[in-house]
Amino acid sequence: MKRIALSTLSLALLGVAGVAHAQSSVTLYGVLDESIQYVNNATPKGGSLVQLFGGNIQGNRFGLKGTEDLGGGLKAIFQLENGFDINTGKLQQGGSMFGRQAYVGLTGDAWGTFTAGRQYDPLVDMVQPLTGDNYFGSTFATPGDVDNNDNSFRVINSLKYVSPVWSGFQIEGLYALGGVAGATGSGQTWSGAATYATGPFSIAAGYLHASNANSPATRASASNVVTGWAGTAAPAATFDSNFPANAGINSAYAASKSIGIASVAVQYVTGPWTGNLSYSNAQYRPDASSGFTTTQKYEVGRAYLGYQVTPAALVGIGYAYTKGHGDASATYNQVSLGGDYNLSKRTDFYLVGAWQHASGEQRVPGTSTLQSATASIGSYGNQSSTNNQVMVSLGIRHKF
Repeated sequence: MKRIALSTLSLALLGVAGVAHAQSSVTLYGVLDESIQYVNNATPKGGSLVQLFGGNIQGNRFGLKGTEDLGGGLKAIFQLENGFDINTGKLQQGGSMFGRQAYVGLTGDAWGTFTAGRQYDPLVDMVQPLTGDNYFGSTFATPGDVDNNDNSFRVINSLKYVSPVWSGFQIEGLYALGGVAGATGSGQTWSGAATYATGPFSIAAGYLHASNANSPATRASASNVVTGWAGTAAPAATFDSNFPANAGINSAYAASKSIGIASVAVQYVTGPWTGNLSYSNAQYRPDASSGFTTTQKYEVGRAYLGYQVTPAALVGIGYAYTKGHGDASATYNQVSLGGDYNLSKRTDFYLVGAWQHASGEQRVPGTSTLQSATASIGSYGNQSSTNNQVMVSLGIRHKF
């Protein structure tokens, strides 16, 4: 990261009114993550795909974050973070200029941090770091990212509070205003999480509830009318939006009335070994116009074991078991492998891969039809032509 001190003179030259403090600073930072990727069963006839793909371990980004010392232990903070496709230069996160994060707030050592804007939810902040996804990214994520383990969505119009750390214990809460006149709860999102760390042991747990602003009170007609998703939670990628209209692990549930996700994770570090276990329960509840009438549940169990071979080299293995039931019954077993080697503090090479097997049935979006479940590794949104899929990525990552 590059740190730029903002002196009184530089602020004056920029025409910024106000007094500059000696402790004020702005940091420019970014991540460039690029790979050559192989995916099998990537066409309707089972053909393979070889492509350049960016953002395996970390999404490509650049951003600005800063602080201003207000005195008395109080600081003003902000962060603006852009996400982009390294191969096309296009904006990601729906084309938003600062689609990854955009917030401003206040922080103090004694009372914690309060921020407002477009932000990650507490499960992403506290539970996800204790899973394999934190070490090797999307290849280790939940199939279809049905529980947002891979940070597929952010929360807009949100207010967030993060407490100080009290003897290893910390809490976080978030509430996002729906902004619908006459319907305060429409489209709202709320979430809370807590974490505790002592020595080599860490544990975190939390819950997220997101409401759909498109949810009608009654069915519009006798036929199924898919309303799609709108609200303060923006989970487009969570619904496998890269899939064709008749596929995807959970794409049939974009018309849910609400989504509820409960997650818990534990981690233990001893010497060069890091191991963690996690469980998530995601529920997609129908509304009056959904193409399904019974709540779809996804129960996810994950395990990760990492070994620090040398200070520069890390290897890891992960397993994810995902069981869908309620509206449609399907099972997804995924095994992931990864290796990362640091050339320096800012540049590394990585090799990640995964195999997934799907069984059972999943719903065709907007219909009463079920079809054979198809594999979909992690949160990539690549539909397999069969119930099996293999993916391998060889890449380089540079941070600045």
